[in-house]
Amino acid sequence: MAGPVVDLHSHLVPKGWPDLSAACGGSGWPWLRVDSERAAMIMVGETEFRPVGPQAWDAPTRLSDMDTDGVDVQVVSPTPVFFSYERPADQAAKVARIFNDLTLELTSAGGGRLVPFCQVPLQDPDAACAEVDRCLAAGHAGVEIGNHVGDRDLDDEGIVTFLQHCASVGAPVFVHPWDMPGGPRLDRWMARWLTGMPAETHLSVLALILGGVFDRVPDTLKLCFAHGGGSFPFWLGRADNAWHRRGDPVRGNSEHPPSHYVNRFLVDTVVFEPAALRLLVDTLGASQVVLGSDYPYPLGERPVGDVVRRSDFLTPDQRDAILSGNALRFLGRS
Repeated sequence: MAGPVVDLHSHLVPKGWPDLSAACGGSGWPWLRVDSERAAMIMVGETEFRPVGPQAWDAPTRLSDMDTDGVDVQVVSPTPVFFSYERPADQAAKVARIFNDLTLELTSAGGGRLVPFCQVPLQDPDAACAEVDRCLAAGHAGVEIGNHVGDRDLDDEGIVTFLQHCASVGAPVFVHPWDMPGGPRLDRWMARWLTGMPAETHLSVLALILGGVFDRVPDTLKLCFAHGGGSFPFWLGRADNAWHRRGDPVRGNSEHPPSHYVNRFLVDTVVFEPAALRLLVDTLGASQVVLGSDYPYPLGERPVGDVVRRSDFLTPDQRDAILSGNALRFLGRS
């Protein structure tokens, strides 16, 4: 019999948090403009960043939507705007603690169905390791990180140190693209989200491979990339071809071509069309794909799991693995 349906990719925004300038130092922090009982706006300074509603902060609303969509368990991760990687590490550590504790408040009202993931000050490996340890002890099940810290990608020595620590303590790591480049060509049509997000994830998967991280970090590290792994699965053949034909500039520190490493990470199903999901399954294997939705944001999938249920090429065992078993293995619950 199939196990519980697990949505591995959702976010929260608490309904209010302390004044971050007073609590953490610095200025220009995100704040929440509450417009009504059911409507609020994430503000960055005086700039409107994203509208949110009770789905973002209210556990009963989330649980009701999960029931409607047939989701049993939802992993709840931070919204990346709060990562604060560009700030001094002590400020980022303080804001991480604030939002991680607020995440536990929300998920504690879920009767075990809402699984909290924390954030960390990734710009400081020691502080990041300390915060993930604190959060695991407090009840978090894993950690969400952004795919880069400024110009430092996932093969940066400090970030590798953090990933090695996560492997040693058994903390699953969910990697989410963020802080996409802007400019006149990208600041229209939400192009940063439509093109920049897939490219960011693609680049960071390559950094783990060509930077030699997968050859150094134990295979006990549990990694999952959001949004179907970005454009990486589509262009895996191109990367392999370049690795073989242009070895000196392309191979970097990797011992094997990129396709050798596709069993080292998972990707979620936020790709919306069965043809795209078929590509993920054909390229990475059904064992490397997990259900995700990007709930509660409007670019996410509703009803959650629709693309999996519409994909008639999946066998019953593959569908069960994507909806349940792979995520349970990632969370250490299988």
